Amino acid sequence: MVSIMKKVLYSVLAIFPTPDMERTSNFYENVMGFRAVKYLDVKEPHICLYRDDTEIVLTKANTDKVYPNRELYGYGEDAYFITDGQEAFLSEFTGKGAKIVRELQVTDYNNREFTVEDVDGRWIVFGIKEK
Repeated sequence: MVSIMKKVLYSVLAIFPTPDMERTSNFYENVMGFRAVKYLDVKEPHICLYRDDTEIVLTKANTDKVYPNRELYGYGEDAYFITDGQEAFLSEFTGKGAKIVRELQVTDYNNREFTVEDVDGRWIVFGIKEK
């Protein structure tokens, strides 16, 4: 008899190339509440950013500018973090000067979410599917 294992994806790790890892790291630490661990003296320098079960890895871009999805493709966000604590995050980020580009709303696809623009111009969404 063949046993069928349940397949579950639990998390995703975002990789953000950036022309200035320190500048981007400072934004995520000071405005978004992430903790940084720097690996700058290695073959492929990078900075890992941690908050709860979410991780972002910053890598050195070979361009002077970040090109967000909406610029490259005409629409779209650059990362979507699943959370049910939208009000608390929105309050925290606003209090630290984050640029909110979309206020907390329920979308036409039934997600409750808001969107922050990071220091490099990426749009980061914090949301979850409404039941």
